[in-house]
Amino acid sequence: MTTPATARPLENAVFGAAMLAHRLPWADAPARALGLDSLTREGAARGVLAHLRRSGSGRPVRLRTPFGTFLVPLGPADTAALLAEGAAADALAPAVRLDAAGRRHGLHPHVPLPPDAVPSAAAFAGPLAEELERTAAARRDDHALPWEAWRPGLLRAARRVVAGAAAADDTLLSEVLARTAHAAGGRGYDGRAAALGRRTAPYLADPDPGSVAAGLVRGPAAVPAARTGDAPAAGEGRPGEALAHTLAVVSEAAVTTALQALALTAAGVPRAAAGPAGAVALALDHFPPVEAAVHPVRTPFTWEGLAVGAGTEILAAPGWLREDGDASGSGDTGDGLDVPWHERPSPLCGSATGCTASAFAVRVAEETVRFFTATARPALLSPAISPDRMPLTLAPHTLRVAFPAAGAVPPAVPAAGPASYAVLARADADRLDRHARSLADCAAAPGWNGDESGERFRMRLLEHAERCTRAASDVREAARRLGD
Repeated sequence: MTTPATARPLENAVFGAAMLAHRLPWADAPARALGLDSLTREGAARGVLAHLRRSGSGRPVRLRTPFGTFLVPLGPADTAALLAEGAAADALAPAVRLDAAGRRHGLHPHVPLPPDAVPSAAAFAGPLAEELERTAAARRDDHALPWEAWRPGLLRAARRVVAGAAAADDTLLSEVLARTAHAAGGRGYDGRAAALGRRTAPYLADPDPGSVAAGLVRGPAAVPAARTGDAPAAGEGRPGEALAHTLAVVSEAAVTTALQALALTAAGVPRAAAGPAGAVALALDHFPPVEAAVHPVRTPFTWEGLAVGAGTEILAAPGWLREDGDASGSGDTGDGLDVPWHERPSPLCGSATGCTASAFAVRVAEETVRFFTATARPALLSPAISPDRMPLTLAPHTLRVAFPAAGAVPPAVPAAGPASYAVLARADADRLDRHARSLADCAAAPGWNGDESGERFRMRLLEHAERCTRAASDVREAARRLGD
C-alpha cells in the first residue's frame, strides 16, 4: 500500500499562481488578446495537470496551493473510480464547489431521486414546449433571445417540469433555492433549508401529474445508499429535499448547458451539429457547471493500493483536465482518458457518483435544444466561435444566439424599411448602454486596487465605458431620424 506522491515545488507554484491570477481580472489580458491559450489562467492550470499526467505515473498526486492541499486525480477515469470507492466506503463528506480562483462555494446537497419518480419524455415534453414557446415569443427584431429573457424563461420552464404548473410563476422558489445552495455548509443553511421546504410543500401536497413532484409523492422504491454513495438512506421519506435537488440541477442544465449547446450548434462545431444529445454532451464535457469540486475525506479508505487518509481533500476537476481547446470537439483527451460524462461524477451537482436528477436534467436540456433547432439552425451573433477550435470558457450570459424560427413561433420579420431599422438601432443602443454599465461595474471591482497596473486597467475600462455611452447616444439619435 502506497501514499500519494506530491507534486514538485515548481509544479505547485505554477498551479497555485494560475488560481491566484483569477483574482486579478487583467492578469492574462494580453495572452487572451493574442489567442495564446497556454498563457491564460485556465491554460496554465490545465497545462500543469497535463504535465503531471505525462511526466509521472498518472496516479493521483498531491498539489499544494495557497488555498489548500488537494489530492488530484489526473484523468476522468481515475476521478470516477477514486470517488466511487470513497462513496462505497461511506468515507466522503459533502462536496463544495471550488472556482478557478480558489474560492469555495456551497453546493445544493445531493439527494437521490428515485428512478421511478422521473417522468417520461411524453409526460414532460408538452409542458416544456409550452414554456419554450412562451420564451421564444420574446425574441427581438434581430431574432435573438437576450439573457434577460432567456434566463427567467428557462427557470420558469424548469419549475414547470419539476414542481408542476402551479410553480411556474413562483419566481421566489428559484430565489430561495439559489440562496439555500449558496449557504450550504454554513451556519445559515438550516434556516434557509427550512424555508425551502416550506416553499416546496404545496407542490408535493397537490402534485401536478407528469411532474417530478407527482413521481415523488407516488412513493417509488428508493435507490440503495450503498450503490449511489449517498451517506443518508436514499430519497424515500425526503421528497422535499429530492424535489429541491432536482429543481437545482434541471434549472442549471436548462439555463446554462442548453444555451451553451445551442451556441456550439450555431457555430457549427462538428459534434454539436450531430444533434441535441451530442451538443448537450459536448457542452457538459467542456463547460461543466461544477468545473471543480472538493470532496473531504472523513474516514480513511484504500483505492487500488493507494492509501487515502482522513482529512484529505480530493479535488475532482473535470473542467481542468483538458490540455487544450479540443479542436475536433470529439471529447477525446487521449491516453485512454475519454470517459463519457454520464459515467463520471455528476458535472451538474458535484455528487461523487451518478445522479438520477442530473440524468433527467440532461434530457430537459436536450429537449430544449431540439425545440430551438427543429425548424431552423440558430445563428451565433456573439461571441465568435471557430468550428475547429473550442473556447476554454463559455459564460452563458455573454452568448447572443438568434433563432429565426422556433416551434410554432413564426420567423421574425426581417427589417424592410426605415422604421424597421429604427427598431434595430434602438435595440443596438440599449445593448451599448448595457455594455457600458457592465464595463463600469467591472472597473468598480476591488480587484483593481493596490497597484499601478490595476489602476491603469481601471482607467481603460472607464474610457471604454464612456465610448460605449457616447456611441449609444449617437445610435439612438440615428434611430430617431429613421423613425421620423
